[in-house]
Amino acid sequence: MEKQVLESSEERTFQYQDSLPSLPVPPLDESLSKYLDAVKPFLNQEEYQRTEDIVKKFENGIGKELHQKLLERAKTRRNWLEDWWLSAYLDLRISTQIHCNMGGPGPFIEHCWPPKEGTQIEKACVNIWHTLKYWDLLRAEKVAIERSGDAILDMNQFRMPFCTCKIPGVTRDSIGSYFKTEAEGECPSHLIVLCRGRVFAFDAIHEGNMLISSRDFSGFHTTLQLTYIQKRCHSEPETGLAALTSNERTKWAELREYLIDLDPKNLNFWKKIQRSLFVVCLDDSSPHATPEDYTEVKLGLTGDPTVRWGDNKSYNSSIFSNGTCSAFCDHSPFDAMALITMLAYVEKKILENEGKWKGSDKVRDIPWPEELAFTVDQKIINEIGLTKEWYYKKVSDLHLVNYAFTSFGKALIRKKKLHPDTFVQLALQLAYYKCHGRPGCCYETAMTRRFYHGRTETIRSCTMEAVEWCKSMLDPSDSTYERLQLMHKAFAKHNKMRKECENGKGFDRHLLGLLLIAQEQGLPAPELYADKAFTASGGGGNFVLSTSLTGYTRFGGCALPMVPHGYGFFYSIRDDRIIITCSSWKSCPETDAEVLCRTVFQCFQDMLQLTVAAQL
Repeated sequence: MEKQVLESSEERTFQYQDSLPSLPVPPLDESLSKYLDAVKPFLNQEEYQRTEDIVKKFENGIGKELHQKLLERAKTRRNWLEDWWLSAYLDLRISTQIHCNMGGPGPFIEHCWPPKEGTQIEKACVNIWHTLKYWDLLRAEKVAIERSGDAILDMNQFRMPFCTCKIPGVTRDSIGSYFKTEAEGECPSHLIVLCRGRVFAFDAIHEGNMLISSRDFSGFHTTLQLTYIQKRCHSEPETGLAALTSNERTKWAELREYLIDLDPKNLNFWKKIQRSLFVVCLDDSSPHATPEDYTEVKLGLTGDPTVRWGDNKSYNSSIFSNGTCSAFCDHSPFDAMALITMLAYVEKKILENEGKWKGSDKVRDIPWPEELAFTVDQKIINEIGLTKEWYYKKVSDLHLVNYAFTSFGKALIRKKKLHPDTFVQLALQLAYYKCHGRPGCCYETAMTRRFYHGRTETIRSCTMEAVEWCKSMLDPSDSTYERLQLMHKAFAKHNKMRKECENGKGFDRHLLGLLLIAQEQGLPAPELYADKAFTASGGGGNFVLSTSLTGYTRFGGCALPMVPHGYGFFYSIRDDRIIITCSSWKSCPETDAEVLCRTVFQCFQDMLQLTVAAQL
């Protein structure tokens, strides 16, 4: 689905929410049949026979009972998965800033904003202004409803980038969401700014008007506010409290409670941060970036933890010293596409205005930003130091590359009558097979937003059809015709799976639901979930390839590998290029993000050549 960034006056953004269909529960026999098909690439004949017996036993026994209970749950909820899916994020105790958050660079260097020192405040203000305009449109419900073909898509996630936070808990986190439309009432309108380890707040609305309204960026309104903050932070030492948000969740929750006990005003500061629109991060780093190589802008995801609110603000907008930009988000309450719609709107407006401010030059008296000067003691100072040391050690192990493949893109792929997303997924399967000599279990995100509060389903890209094609591509005795026929079969299988998943007919979320029903009933996990096939094929969060298409816009992004020996692989597809962000861990000797990415690029060429040779 391509992003249409429109300001709708005919429909209200959330008007169809109540009429969306409920998330269906697929038939048990269909889900189990698809599961058996998905595990075949990872098992020998004997292992597959054993798994098939386990699945049949499950289908005729405990699985049937669990499925019936899941159907009963679905009768009382419009989305039987929603609470469970959110809990999966909130129950995590690892550092979610590192392992779960998502982020990516802004593409502004490709047109209006080439990297240039001294432009940080100017670009931050333009970016903030257009983001606030989007927030204003969203509050008025004038953001266009998204569709896939004729199907209306759920818009609930669009509420979450603003005024939403994840609050750490000792055993489980929680979500606080304070966004309201104009019809629902008052909505918080203040921003948080992080600079050199210090925290500031100021209201984006003053006397009913947005603050960013100076034609001259030398010093009024938000420019004045940010310049004031920057000067304050250059002359006084930092605390770096935000670094604690990158901690393991239970540790961070305990430290937060300690800070609240230390001084009651700290709780008021927490509440202010939690309710804020979003966070602006003024980062002193100056990452090098070109339209072909955004690798260094990974600092948006793994940069200075004292200027990232890592756990409980849904959207951090990072602006670096040289004016390059990136987004950094908590994944818990929403998926990337909701944010990309907003970022695409911002980019559209920046382009329309040639990257400059073209608004009112009226000057108004406005209050200075408030510094949220938390009370800390030596224990907290020591913990900040320890957290920063641990964080930098962890992110130094990350190998991340962000390159553009510029030989061709969506236009040529479609001309060959191939689906662009499937093209990339099959190239990745071939590249992994070349690099590792075996199939790679793969998670690709499919959206289920056709349904009420729908989020995602798993497309398992490593099919038998894909594996047979990969083997053929590496077998010098196979003809071009044989390879092409196998490629078309792999394309057809993947396209069919995507359509099924988007229409609520995937199987991974169904299997998860059955397991969670068993847990709620106090029952042991059925044998199906302990079987080697379940883990080897990626079940239980064990996918070696964690992938997602971030759309057909100029915005890309990434999250990190799902397993220590895996890859994160995220991509955007434009008419003339394909942008890949690939990550792995340096400490794993088997994986290399650079090698996999370059091999994928070669596979793009191999696949194109296959279609060309077939026409000769």
